[in-house]
Amino acid sequence: MYSSYLLAATEIAREAGALVARYFERRVAVEYKGDFDVVTEADRASETRIVERLAARFPGHSVVAEEGSGVERASEFTWYVDPLDGTTNFAHGFPMFAVTLALEHQGEVVAGVVYDPVHEEFFAAEKGGGAYLNNRRIHVSRVDRLEESLLATGFPSRKRHADVNVYFFHQAAMLSHGVRRAGSASLDLSYLAAGRLDGFWEFGLNPWDVAAGLLLISEAGGRCSDMHGGPHRLRGPHLAASNGLIHQEMIGLFGDVFADRIRVPLPVISTVNR
Repeated sequence: MYSSYLLAATEIAREAGALVARYFERRVAVEYKGDFDVVTEADRASETRIVERLAARFPGHSVVAEEGSGVERASEFTWYVDPLDGTTNFAHGFPMFAVTLALEHQGEVVAGVVYDPVHEEFFAAEKGGGAYLNNRRIHVSRVDRLEESLLATGFPSRKRHADVNVYFFHQAAMLSHGVRRAGSASLDLSYLAAGRLDGFWEFGLNPWDVAAGLLLISEAGGRCSDMHGGPHRLRGPHLAASNGLIHQEMIGLFGDVFADRIRVPLPVISTVNR
């Protein structure tokens, strides 16, 4: 039903990804939105290209884009666009970033893509049609114990002093195989859908960060919720996602941290050899 939209998203994301890759080779200058949030010429050029292409193909659709160039209007269809997810990585030459687009129809995400142009990996999903990496079907992992899982999370650029995620990070890192912090939520979610990660959580993500990734996980057999185990909303305060098999263990751990029940105490710094 939504295949034509997915095809359009695929073509547009590939075009924007090629543009971003050329900027990456040139190592463009960095600017700041506020004290910490990074933006580059590549973000703006990619977003302009994507928004122009969407407007030409779907003039009646609403477009919500990270850098603000979208056109929001009354429509059954809304596109969420992150023209360069992982801008800080991009700005430092760290090759972990992506272009991501997703389409919401009447409140439900129905098509989404995440494109990593450096590694030439293209993740795509359509509601009811499965999840794919470079046209091959993908599925979440079969790891069924938190202690055997590999997790991922992220930390905000702004308002770092108010962020509590370090507490969750420490507990999850001590009670799993480890926690990765790669700096691109869309790729973290895509990796979970492909079985490379078993779980993910983060606070304060935006709809354009996660819309495509959530559909990928759902279509790959995984589960998404908020960090209390309730339904996740695109504009919700936090997200928990997993292969489904470790989800309740993750939610239980998060519940303990929210309640200040710390399972593994932080080490005493004075015991560290100096």
